[in-house]
Amino acid sequence: MKAFGKILGLVLLGLLLIIVALGFALTHLFDPNDYKDEIRQIARDKAHIELTLNGDIGWSLFPWLGLELHEASVATLTNPTQPFADLQMLGLSVRVLPLLRREVQMSDVRVEGLNLRLNRDKQGHGNWEDIGKNAPVAGADTPAPSTPAPEAKPEKPTQPIRLDIDSLTVNNARIEYNDEQTGKQFSAESIQLSAGAVHEGASIPVKLTAFFGSNQPVMRVKTELNGNLRIQRALKRYQLEDLKVTGEATGEPLQGKTVTFSTQGQLLVDQAANIAEWTNMKLSANQLRALGELKVNDLDKTPQLSGALSIAQFDLAKFLDSVGHPLPPMAEGSLSKVELVSRLKGTPSSVALEDLNLKLDGSTFTGRVAVDDFAKQSLRVQLKGDTFNADNYLPAKSESAKGATAARQAEVQNGEAGAMAAGGTTPLPETPTKGAWSTDKLLPLTRLRTLDVDADLAFGQLTLSQLPIQNAALKASGIDGQLKLETLSGGLYNGTFQANGSLDVRQDIPLLALQSRIKQVPIERILQAQGQNPPVKGQVTLDSNLTGRGNSQKALIDSLNGTASFVINNGVLLNANLEQQLCTGIALLNRKTLASEPRGKDTPFQELKGNLTFRNGVANNPDLKVRIPGLAVNGNGDIDLRVLGMDYRVGIIVEGDQREVPDPACEVGSNFQGIEVPLRCRGPLELGAKACRLDKDGLGQVAIKAAGNRLNEKLEEKLDKVNPKLKDALKGLFNR
Repeated sequence: MKAFGKILGLVLLGLLLIIVALGFALTHLFDPNDYKDEIRQIARDKAHIELTLNGDIGWSLFPWLGLELHEASVATLTNPTQPFADLQMLGLSVRVLPLLRREVQMSDVRVEGLNLRLNRDKQGHGNWEDIGKNAPVAGADTPAPSTPAPEAKPEKPTQPIRLDIDSLTVNNARIEYNDEQTGKQFSAESIQLSAGAVHEGASIPVKLTAFFGSNQPVMRVKTELNGNLRIQRALKRYQLEDLKVTGEATGEPLQGKTVTFSTQGQLLVDQAANIAEWTNMKLSANQLRALGELKVNDLDKTPQLSGALSIAQFDLAKFLDSVGHPLPPMAEGSLSKVELVSRLKGTPSSVALEDLNLKLDGSTFTGRVAVDDFAKQSLRVQLKGDTFNADNYLPAKSESAKGATAARQAEVQNGEAGAMAAGGTTPLPETPTKGAWSTDKLLPLTRLRTLDVDADLAFGQLTLSQLPIQNAALKASGIDGQLKLETLSGGLYNGTFQANGSLDVRQDIPLLALQSRIKQVPIERILQAQGQNPPVKGQVTLDSNLTGRGNSQKALIDSLNGTASFVINNGVLLNANLEQQLCTGIALLNRKTLASEPRGKDTPFQELKGNLTFRNGVANNPDLKVRIPGLAVNGNGDIDLRVLGMDYRVGIIVEGDQREVPDPACEVGSNFQGIEVPLRCRGPLELGAKACRLDKDGLGQVAIKAAGNRLNEKLEEKLDKVNPKLKDALKGLFNR
C-alpha cells in the first residue's frame, strides 16, 4: 500500500511537470501578437466593439492566465474611427483552476493612462449609447422579414461570478464629457485610484485623488477620497465606511477665492430596501462647520430625503467674503454670529428646513424655510422671531446720498439760524432748492423678476427705519415680477400702524403702490427716529394712498401721486409762539408797542388736521385747520417733498391776550372781532412754525377792515338818538 501511494505521488508529480512544461511551451512558442486580427474580429462579433491594438500583447498561462495590453483603444461599431476610450497599459492575471468553478481570482489589476471621452452631439445623442450595438448594414432601408425563432428552453439561472482581486491600481486616468448642445464641458484628470484586496463582504481600503474641472462656469476642484468599501452583491448592499473627502475649489463663482472643504461619515446604499444613508456626517468649508445625517427612501420611485442639520456658530459675513461673495457694507458685527439647527425634508426638486431654529446676531427665529421648486426658485418662508433690527442689514449710504444729505442739512441750518421764533421780525427763510433724496438704485430688478416667494414673518419687536415696531407681522408674496405686500402691521410708540401695497417690476421702470394707516402715534418720536428735529409734538393719525414710479428715492418722490389725510391731537408747535406773533400784529394795528416779554417759545394746540393731494412729489393742502386756545387757525399751501420745503398762507382769528392782566397793546376790542390775521410760512419743512412770519401785505387789508369796524362803532353812537327805522337803513348803507 505504501508503495502504491508512492507510485501515485510520482504520477501526479509527473503530470504536473508535464502541464508546467506544456504551459512553458505554449507561452514561448505561441505569440498572441500574431492573432491581433482574429482578436479584433472576436471583439466585433462578441462584444460589438472596435478594438485597436497598437502595442504588444503579453501573456502567461499557468498557474495564472496573465494578460497585458499596450496602446489599445476602443470605439463603437457605428463610429469605428473615433475611439471613445484608449489606454497605455492594462495588466491583469487570473488563476486558471478557479475559472472552472466560475470563480474569478485575480492578482494585481493595473490600468495606466486610461482616457475616456464621452460626447453628446447637437442632436442629443451620446457616443456611449452605441456601445455593444451592431454596425448598421449599408443599403438596407427596411429590415428583412425574419422567421420566428423557436422557443428557447428555459435555462437555469446563472450563478453570480465570485470576484476576488488582490489589488486594483489606476494611474493617470482621464475622463472628459462634452455636450455640443449646451457647450458645457466637464473633466476629471490625473485620476489615481488604489484599492486593497477586493473580496465579497470584506472591507476594501480605497483611495482616490483627482482634479475636476468645468467650463460653464469655469471651475477647478482638487479632491482626495479615503474610505473602506464593502460590497455585498447578494444582498444588494454597498457601504463606504470611514469616508473622508478633502479638497480645494476655485473658479469664476468664487471670484478668484479658494474654498478648502472636507467631509466625513458613513455611507450606505441598500437597493433591496431602496434606501441610502449618510450617518455621522461632518462638513466643513472655510469657517463653516456642520454636523448631520441624511436618509433617502424610495430609491426606485421618487426619492424622499429626510435628516437633520446643525451648523455651529460662525461668521457668515467673513465666510461669504472668503467664497467670493462679499456683502454690502453693513453695521459693524452684522451677520457675525450665525447658528442653525433644523430637520431636513426634500425630493429631487425641493428641500425644506423644518423645525428651524436660527440664531442671528442675538436674534432667534423659529419656523420653516423651503424651496418648493428648484427650477422656479420657489421660496417659502414661515418664521417667528423675538427681536430683529433690520436696519443693521441694509447697505450703507453711498457717497452721493451722503452729499445730498449734507447739502440739505446745510440749508436747514441756514434757515434756522435766521429764524427768530419769538419775535418773528426777520425775513422769511428761502425756499429749499437742494434735492433731499438719493439717486442710487434701490431694487435688483433682474432678481426680483425671477422671484417666486411667499413669506409669513412675525417679530416680538422689529426695528425698521429706526422705528421699534412691537408685535410686527409681515406677509408678502411675489411671482412673475409682481410683488405684493399683503400686510405689514404692529404697535408703534403705544399707537398702531398698518400698510399694504404692491410692486410691479415687469417693466424697466418699476411701479409702486402703497396704502398705509398710522393711528395715535407720537409724531415727534417718528421724526426723531429719522434723525430730524421735530417741529411739532402730538398724536398723529394718518391715512394715505400713494403711487410712484422709478428705482431710486428721487425717482419715486418725483413721481409721487395720491391722497392722504391727517389729524394731530393734543400737540405742541415747538419753538413757535404764535400768540406772541399775533400780539405783535395786533400791536401794529393798534399803533402800540408790546410792553411784556414773550411768555414761552411753544404753542400748544388741541387739534391740527387737513387733507393732502400729491402731484409729482408736491403735496397740496387746501384745508389746514388748527384749534388753539384763544385762536382759530386756517391755512392752505404746498409741501414740496422733492426738497422737503413748504409754502403756506395761514390766517388766524384771534381773541387777544387772555391773561388776567393783558398787555394793553394786544387788547382785542370790537374793532378786531372776526378779523383774520395773516401769516406766511415758507422754508425747510423741518423748521415748522419757526418759518412763519406776519404777512405785512395782508395786514393792510386787516387795517382797512378794522377801520370800518371803528366807523360802525361811531355810527352806532350817533344813531342811538335817531328813529330806529332810519338807523337800520343808514347802517345797511355803510355795511354795503
